[in-house]
Amino acid sequence: MTDSISRTEADDPMLVPADAARELLDGAPWRRFAVIGDSVALGIGDPSPGYLTSGWSDRVAAVLRSVNPGLAYRNTGRVGATIGEVIAEQLGPALDFRPDLIHVTCGGNDLFARGGPEEIRRDLDTLFAALSRSGAQIFTFTLADVWDTERMAPMRPLRDRMAELNDIVRETAARYDVAVVEFWDHPLRLRPDLMSADLIHFTSSGHAVVAAETVRALSRLLPSNTVAK
Repeated sequence: MTDSISRTEADDPMLVPADAARELLDGAPWRRFAVIGDSVALGIGDPSPGYLTSGWSDRVAAVLRSVNPGLAYRNTGRVGATIGEVIAEQLGPALDFRPDLIHVTCGGNDLFARGGPEEIRRDLDTLFAALSRSGAQIFTFTLADVWDTERMAPMRPLRDRMAELNDIVRETAARYDVAVVEFWDHPLRLRPDLMSADLIHFTSSGHAVVAAETVRALSRLLPSNTVAK
């Protein structure tokens, strides 16, 4: 364990206070924010005492809306979605929404639903290529290395496959200038209250940290922010 679980949203050192978050994204140009993908994109998970019950993308949209009150936001992420299903079911509607900021996370379900990494690499390339043609700013996540905690021991056999998926995400993102928010080594991964009862999804406290890291990452994409904040 790296910290006490008695912290709350008001004093969590990994979070960005609301005023600071607005300052970080001051001048952000985005007016239409779309999120597509699987349950990570959707942002589901168990509630955490002391934290708002809100997924990471809803939190990010709230910050963006605080600097651009007219922000349009749509999240079509779906539990269990594979990359192929995201392409077939979510890609078209997302592009029709005409977003200028797009988040996509998927691929974890493909590890269980289909063949090997080359198929995942091919489908992810197809998805990123289609999104990049929209001209929107695209960002994605790597999955966190949560398997070192005792609670996650039953899920530890998944670690190598998830690490390989992250490598594919990084490589494909680099080809299409997709921003990657890194969580593999993030200290959040060792929090004892991070995972929901299903040992798959983050709790609300985890989503709060993911949102904070996303705000920091988006701030570094702004033209005026040439130095990491």
